[in-house]
Amino acid sequence: MRSLERALDVLAVLRRHRRRLRLTDVARDADLPLATAQRILNALTQSGYVQQEQGGYTLGITSLLNAHAFLVSDELSLIATPVLHELSTTSGLTASLSVRVGWSQVLLVRIEGAQPLRYQLPVGEQLPLHLGGARVLAAGLAADELTELVDSLGEIRLASGETLSGEEFRAALDLIRDQGYAAGVSQRELGAASVSVPVYSRDGSLRAALQLSGLAEDFESGKLDRHVAELTRASASITRRTP
Repeated sequence: MRSLERALDVLAVLRRHRRRLRLTDVARDADLPLATAQRILNALTQSGYVQQEQGGYTLGITSLLNAHAFLVSDELSLIATPVLHELSTTSGLTASLSVRVGWSQVLLVRIEGAQPLRYQLPVGEQLPLHLGGARVLAAGLAADELTELVDSLGEIRLASGETLSGEEFRAALDLIRDQGYAAGVSQRELGAASVSVPVYSRDGSLRAALQLSGLAEDFESGKLDRHVAELTRASASITRRTP
């Protein structure tokens, strides 16, 4: 098991850096002896999880094969995709579904709207929980988890230039819980706006975040209410279809 844990640590290092790393860099970041890191990289290279080019290491093609296998077999993604298509068609906006992994939101499915956004967030991308639609997932954290998250953030700076203290962030999450959705403008990207709602499992546990994204003018007061209603119906539809 220890060997497996070390191999997973090496893969996490390569995933986090997203660039070619030297053996010494991998060993240092994974907190491994140089010889151990070399043995693990050799084994991962042979299996295609890692590739070596010009003296450096990156993730290999097997990681892409695994990602594709996940996308075509993940129950939640398969159930949500037709719902997202309908949601995007009805609203004209980009619809997406994300889940929480650690302290990040990870995009599972995205359906482009009538006017694609300037920046297209890649499927599988990680985003912080304290910005934009991801706050729906942050609002579902247990009390001790939320405290750990807030303590790790310090002062929060939005793309608009506005800053939030930890207490202001907590108050924002309280509002999200009360109203059942998170709406924001220029939080992660200047001029961009979004609204998201939680998606629950049949047992009532928080499973995902369902989001509509566009520009600030797409979420003016009357439009925002309509988008929230559409999202709420779509979220309930996903829950009903989940075994």
